[in-house]
Amino acid sequence: MKNVIEKFYEAFNNKDAKTMISFYNDDIVFKDPAFGTLKGEQAKNMWLMLCQSQKNNDFKVTVSNIKYAKNEATAQWEAFYIFSKTGRKVHNKINGHFIFKDNTIISHIDDFNLHKWAKQALGFKGWLLGGTSFFKDKLQKQTNTLLKTFEKNQR
Repeated sequence: MKNVIEKFYEAFNNKDAKTMISFYNDDIVFKDPAFGTLKGEQAKNMWLMLCQSQKNNDFKVTVSNIKYAKNEATAQWEAFYIFSKTGRKVHNKINGHFIFKDNTIISHIDDFNLHKWAKQALGFKGWLLGGTSFFKDKLQKQTNTLLKTFEKNQR
């Protein structure tokens, strides 16, 4: 179990989704402000989609402050990338919480300030609306639609 989180984020930095999802249990439950709750294959496919979408060299992921307990871990990680819809630079700071079962990640919760992210990714519109539940709901609808389209195209 030790070093799983380091390897997970090292793979993400290398845009290696297949290695990332190899650490996930088949019954994984993932949750974050942008996608909401994703289970099983949907959670795995999200990482495939995100890694494939990062085509430029401006993408970077770092991880720090990893703490392991009996069957769980926490980590602080940062993502640096260009938001494709606007061409704006994003530096997102995320707190991750992981629960392990059978030496795999069964639960992964990422928490970040959605309003800060929206200001960076969308500019004025994000500053204005990014802190609202309306924005969060609309974003989750959009990201889940993108994920469903991605999954259809993978078949």
